[in-house]
Amino acid sequence: MKITWLGHSAFRIETKAAKILIDPFLTQNPSFAGQDIKEVANGITHILLTHGHGDHAGDTVSLARETGAVVLANADLAAWLGSKGVEKIEMGNTGGTVSFGSFTATFTNALHSSAQITEDGVSHSLGNANGLILHFDDEPSLLHMGDTDIFSDMALINELHQPDIGIVPIGDRFTMGGAVAALACQRYFNFKTAIPCHYGTFPIIDQTPEKFVAGLEGSKTAVKTPKPGETLFI
Repeated sequence: MKITWLGHSAFRIETKAAKILIDPFLTQNPSFAGQDIKEVANGITHILLTHGHGDHAGDTVSLARETGAVVLANADLAAWLGSKGVEKIEMGNTGGTVSFGSFTATFTNALHSSAQITEDGVSHSLGNANGLILHFDDEPSLLHMGDTDIFSDMALINELHQPDIGIVPIGDRFTMGGAVAALACQRYFNFKTAIPCHYGTFPIIDQTPEKFVAGLEGSKTAVKTPKPGETLFI
Protein backbone atom coordinates (compact mmCIF):
# COMPACT_ATOMS: atom_id res chain seq x y z
CA MET A 1 0.00 0.00 0.00
CA LYS A 2 1.22 3.49 -0.91
CA ILE A 3 -0.02 6.36 1.27
CA THR A 4 0.81 9.92 0.27
CA TRP A 5 0.04 12.82 2.60
CA LEU A 6 -1.04 15.78 0.49
CA GLY A 7 -1.21 18.18 3.45
CA HIS A 8 -3.96 18.90 5.99
CA SER A 9 -6.30 15.84 5.93
CA ALA A 10 -5.88 14.97 2.26
CA PHE A 11 -4.37 11.61 1.35
CA ARG A 12 -3.83 9.51 -1.74
CA ILE A 13 -4.12 5.76 -1.05
CA GLU A 14 -2.89 3.44 -3.76
CA THR A 15 -3.37 -0.34 -3.78
CA LYS A 16 -3.19 -2.95 -6.52
CA ALA A 17 -6.83 -2.41 -7.45
CA ALA A 18 -7.72 1.16 -6.44
CA LYS A 19 -6.38 4.69 -6.35
CA ILE A 20 -8.21 6.70 -3.72
CA LEU A 21 -8.25 10.33 -2.67
CA ILE A 22 -9.54 11.10 0.83
CA ASP A 23 -10.67 14.67 1.64
CA PRO A 24 -8.99 16.27 -1.41
CA PHE A 25 -8.50 19.85 -0.19
CA LEU A 26 -5.75 20.80 -2.62
CA THR A 27 -5.84 24.07 -4.58
CA GLN A 28 -6.56 26.25 -1.54
CA ASN A 29 -4.38 24.17 0.78
CA PRO A 30 -1.17 25.99 1.76
CA SER A 31 0.47 22.65 2.58
CA PHE A 32 -0.18 21.42 -0.97
CA ALA A 33 1.94 24.18 -2.51
CA GLY A 34 4.57 22.82 -4.89
CA GLN A 35 2.73 19.57 -5.59
CA ASP A 36 1.20 18.74 -8.97
CA ILE A 37 -2.56 18.32 -8.83
CA LYS A 38 -2.60 16.49 -12.17
CA GLU A 39 -0.08 13.98 -10.88
CA VAL A 40 -2.04 13.52 -7.64
CA ALA A 41 -5.28 12.98 -9.57
CA ASN A 42 -3.77 10.65 -12.16
CA GLY A 43 -5.67 7.37 -12.35
CA ILE A 44 -7.93 8.15 -9.40
CA THR A 45 -10.81 5.68 -9.10
CA HIS A 46 -12.48 6.88 -5.88
CA ILE A 47 -12.86 10.07 -3.84
CA LEU A 48 -13.92 9.53 -0.22
CA LEU A 49 -15.14 12.35 2.03
CA THR A 50 -15.34 12.38 5.81
CA HIS A 51 -17.49 15.54 5.96
CA GLY A 52 -18.53 18.66 4.10
CA HIS A 53 -16.27 21.43 5.36
CA GLY A 54 -14.37 23.21 2.62
CA ASP A 55 -11.00 22.08 3.94
CA HIS A 56 -12.09 18.48 3.36
CA ALA A 57 -14.54 18.46 0.42
CA GLY A 58 -12.09 20.83 -1.27
CA ASP A 59 -11.64 20.04 -4.97
CA THR A 60 -14.06 17.11 -5.08
CA VAL A 61 -16.40 18.56 -7.71
CA SER A 62 -13.71 19.46 -10.22
CA LEU A 63 -11.71 16.28 -9.62
CA ALA A 64 -14.80 14.09 -10.04
CA ARG A 65 -15.60 15.77 -13.35
CA GLU A 66 -12.04 15.47 -14.64
CA THR A 67 -11.31 11.91 -13.54
CA GLY A 68 -14.71 10.21 -13.56
CA ALA A 69 -13.96 8.88 -10.07
CA VAL A 70 -16.74 7.56 -7.87
CA VAL A 71 -17.42 9.87 -4.90
CA LEU A 72 -18.43 8.49 -1.50
CA ALA A 73 -20.04 10.81 1.06
CA ASN A 74 -22.77 10.85 3.66
CA ALA A 75 -26.28 11.16 2.22
CA ASP A 76 -26.68 14.91 2.79
CA LEU A 77 -23.26 15.80 1.41
CA ALA A 78 -23.75 13.42 -1.51
CA ALA A 79 -27.03 15.11 -2.45
CA TRP A 80 -25.34 18.52 -2.30
CA LEU A 81 -22.50 17.30 -4.52
CA GLY A 82 -25.05 15.94 -6.97
CA SER A 83 -26.59 19.40 -7.23
CA LYS A 84 -23.10 20.66 -8.14
CA GLY A 85 -22.83 18.29 -11.07
CA VAL A 86 -21.07 15.25 -9.58
CA GLU A 87 -22.50 12.24 -11.40
CA LYS A 88 -20.93 9.11 -9.92
CA ILE A 89 -21.97 9.19 -6.27
CA GLU A 90 -22.28 6.53 -3.60
CA MET A 91 -23.97 7.65 -0.40
CA GLY A 92 -24.12 6.19 3.09
CA ASN A 93 -24.29 7.24 6.71
CA THR A 94 -22.92 6.46 10.16
CA GLY A 95 -22.53 2.71 10.66
CA GLY A 96 -23.15 1.84 7.02
CA THR A 97 -20.75 0.01 4.74
CA VAL A 98 -20.37 0.46 0.98
CA SER A 99 -18.56 -2.14 -1.12
CA PHE A 100 -16.39 -1.13 -4.06
CA GLY A 101 -15.28 -4.62 -4.99
CA SER A 102 -11.63 -4.57 -3.96
CA PHE A 103 -12.37 -2.66 -0.76
CA THR A 104 -15.18 -1.58 1.55
CA ALA A 105 -15.72 1.75 3.28
CA THR A 106 -17.61 2.04 6.56
CA PHE A 107 -18.80 5.33 8.03
CA THR A 108 -17.80 5.64 11.68
CA ASN A 109 -18.74 8.28 14.23
CA ALA A 110 -16.77 11.51 14.67
CA LEU A 111 -17.36 14.44 17.02
CA HIS A 112 -17.38 17.46 14.73
CA SER A 113 -19.67 19.52 12.48
CA SER A 114 -20.28 19.60 8.71
CA ALA A 115 -21.57 22.54 6.67
CA GLN A 116 -20.71 25.04 3.96
CA ILE A 117 -21.65 28.68 3.52
CA THR A 118 -22.64 29.57 -0.03
CA GLU A 119 -22.05 32.86 -1.82
CA ASP A 120 -25.36 34.23 -0.54
CA GLY A 121 -24.18 33.84 3.05
CA VAL A 122 -26.47 30.90 3.86
CA SER A 123 -25.04 28.03 5.89
CA HIS A 124 -26.05 24.62 4.55
CA SER A 125 -25.90 21.60 6.85
CA LEU A 126 -24.19 18.67 5.13
CA GLY A 127 -24.97 15.81 7.47
CA ASN A 128 -22.92 14.44 10.33
CA ALA A 129 -19.16 14.33 10.35
CA ASN A 130 -17.67 10.84 10.05
CA GLY A 131 -14.54 8.81 10.03
CA LEU A 132 -13.97 6.16 7.37
CA ILE A 133 -12.76 2.58 7.85
CA LEU A 134 -11.32 0.97 4.74
CA HIS A 135 -10.98 -2.80 4.49
CA PHE A 136 -9.02 -4.16 1.52
CA ASP A 137 -8.73 -7.66 0.12
CA ASP A 138 -4.97 -7.99 0.50
CA GLU A 139 -3.86 -4.78 2.21
CA PRO A 140 -3.81 -3.41 5.79
CA SER A 141 -7.08 -1.97 7.09
CA LEU A 142 -7.12 1.81 7.55
CA LEU A 143 -9.09 4.29 9.64
CA HIS A 144 -9.18 7.93 8.59
CA MET A 145 -10.72 9.53 11.67
CA GLY A 146 -11.85 12.68 9.84
CA ASP A 147 -12.09 15.62 12.24
CA THR A 148 -12.92 14.58 15.78
CA ASP A 149 -12.29 14.77 19.49
CA ILE A 150 -11.58 11.71 21.58
CA PHE A 151 -14.66 9.66 22.60
CA SER A 152 -14.96 6.39 24.45
CA ASP A 153 -16.84 4.58 21.66
CA MET A 154 -13.60 4.60 19.72
CA ALA A 155 -13.13 1.33 21.60
CA LEU A 156 -16.12 -0.12 19.72
CA ILE A 157 -14.70 1.04 16.40
CA ASN A 158 -11.53 -0.84 17.21
CA GLU A 159 -13.42 -3.92 18.41
CA LEU A 160 -15.50 -4.05 15.23
CA HIS A 161 -12.84 -3.19 12.67
CA GLN A 162 -9.36 -3.59 14.22
CA PRO A 163 -7.72 -1.05 11.90
CA ASP A 164 -4.00 -1.52 11.28
CA ILE A 165 -3.36 2.07 10.20
CA GLY A 166 -4.75 5.19 11.85
CA ILE A 167 -4.86 8.62 10.20
CA VAL A 168 -5.35 10.91 13.18
CA PRO A 169 -6.22 14.64 13.43
CA ILE A 170 -3.96 16.36 15.95
CA GLY A 171 -4.05 20.12 15.29
CA ASP A 172 -6.20 21.24 18.26
CA ARG A 173 -8.79 24.07 18.20
CA PHE A 174 -11.02 22.30 15.64
CA THR A 175 -10.06 18.73 16.58
CA MET A 176 -8.33 17.01 19.47
CA GLY A 177 -4.76 18.15 20.07
CA GLY A 178 -1.70 15.98 19.82
CA ALA A 179 -1.56 14.80 23.44
CA VAL A 180 -5.25 13.83 23.49
CA ALA A 181 -4.96 12.20 20.07
CA ALA A 182 -2.07 10.10 21.39
CA LEU A 183 -4.20 9.11 24.38
CA ALA A 184 -6.99 8.05 22.01
CA CYS A 185 -4.57 5.83 20.10
CA GLN A 186 -3.14 4.31 23.28
CA ARG A 187 -6.42 3.74 25.08
CA TYR A 188 -8.80 2.72 22.32
CA PHE A 189 -6.81 1.38 19.36
CA ASN A 190 -4.04 -1.06 18.52
CA PHE A 191 -2.67 0.68 15.45
CA LYS A 192 0.48 -0.76 13.95
CA THR A 193 1.04 2.60 12.25
CA ALA A 194 -0.34 6.06 13.08
CA ILE A 195 -0.10 9.04 10.73
CA PRO A 196 -0.98 12.47 12.16
CA CYS A 197 -2.76 15.08 10.04
CA HIS A 198 -4.74 18.33 10.27
CA TYR A 199 -1.77 20.32 11.58
CA GLY A 200 0.62 22.92 10.17
CA THR A 201 -1.84 24.15 7.56
CA PHE A 202 -3.03 27.38 9.15
CA PRO A 203 -1.46 29.56 11.88
CA ILE A 204 -4.28 28.93 14.39
CA ILE A 205 -3.70 25.17 14.64
CA ASP A 206 -0.64 23.34 15.97
CA GLN A 207 2.30 23.57 13.59
CA THR A 208 4.14 20.36 14.45
CA PRO A 209 3.28 16.77 15.48
CA GLU A 210 5.61 16.91 18.49
CA LYS A 211 2.93 16.42 21.17
CA PHE A 212 1.48 13.44 19.31
CA VAL A 213 4.87 11.84 18.76
CA ALA A 214 5.81 12.35 22.42
CA GLY A 215 2.49 10.88 23.58
CA LEU A 216 3.11 7.64 21.69
CA GLU A 217 6.74 7.18 22.69
CA GLY A 218 7.27 3.68 24.07
CA SER A 219 4.04 2.33 22.57
CA LYS A 220 3.71 -0.47 20.05
CA THR A 221 2.45 2.01 17.45
CA ALA A 222 4.91 3.26 14.85
CA VAL A 223 4.31 6.97 14.25
CA LYS A 224 5.01 8.18 10.72
CA THR A 225 5.25 11.93 10.07
CA PRO A 226 5.70 12.40 6.32
CA LYS A 227 6.16 15.81 4.76
CA PRO A 228 3.37 16.98 2.43
CA GLY A 229 3.84 15.14 -0.86
CA GLU A 230 5.86 12.33 0.72
CA THR A 231 4.78 8.72 0.14
CA LEU A 232 4.84 5.94 2.72
CA PHE A 233 5.02 2.28 1.69
CA ILE A 234 3.13 0.16 4.22
